[in-house]
Amino acid sequence: MLELQDVEAAYGRSQVLFGMHLRVEPGEVVTLMGRNGMGKTTTVRAIMGMTRAHAGSIRFEGRDLRGLPPFRIAKLGLGLVPEGRQIFPNLSVRENLLATARRERGTGRWTLGRVLEMFPRLAQRVAAMGNQLSGGEQQMLSRGRALMTNPRLLILDEATEGLAPLIRAEIWRCLENLKAEGESILVIDKNVEALTRIADRHYIIEKGAVAWSGRSAELRADQAVLHRFLGV
Repeated sequence: MLELQDVEAAYGRSQVLFGMHLRVEPGEVVTLMGRNGMGKTTTVRAIMGMTRAHAGSIRFEGRDLRGLPPFRIAKLGLGLVPEGRQIFPNLSVRENLLATARRERGTGRWTLGRVLEMFPRLAQRVAAMGNQLSGGEQQMLSRGRALMTNPRLLILDEATEGLAPLIRAEIWRCLENLKAEGESILVIDKNVEALTRIADRHYIIEKGAVAWSGRSAELRADQAVLHRFLGV
């Protein structure tokens, strides 16, 4: 579904990605982990066309994404939940969700009703303005808004960063439900326990390149990898 091969990217003269590679198969939950500043967000930005990849290939369902503007990449079926909330503060919850709604020939699975069912807190605040929501509710709204695009691949950058424990637990519950429904997901987060519980495969990035990849059982069993690359 998504495949990166030998991707390089830089900000000015500062190169960040050095031969980055990963793949996500249909229906998989795949993680991208690593310490801060190792290139995780830059990888996401390169996928979405927000940072130019000057080498390598980025392909989604067989189509080359390099050189495409972000809005065209999104229209191909990639839905991004960026780090931070980035909701519309002066629109209501309902308006935020409907602003990004996309259905192809009436077959989209994610409707306003389904998203509110997935996030009951939002259903209770559907008329509230974005700037009236708590931080956790805004995070849920950003995820619901991405689902309203009916993406074929959902990408979450720092899925639970800075959230209270109860809100984090709700986000992980939602991701488990999405996996059960067959959604394809690429997720960045630091919660190794939760990620190894729900994800199929993992990539650990170190200084802009993949330092380790494998399945959950392998990662849980390799304490040296957890300590060396994640500080766990």
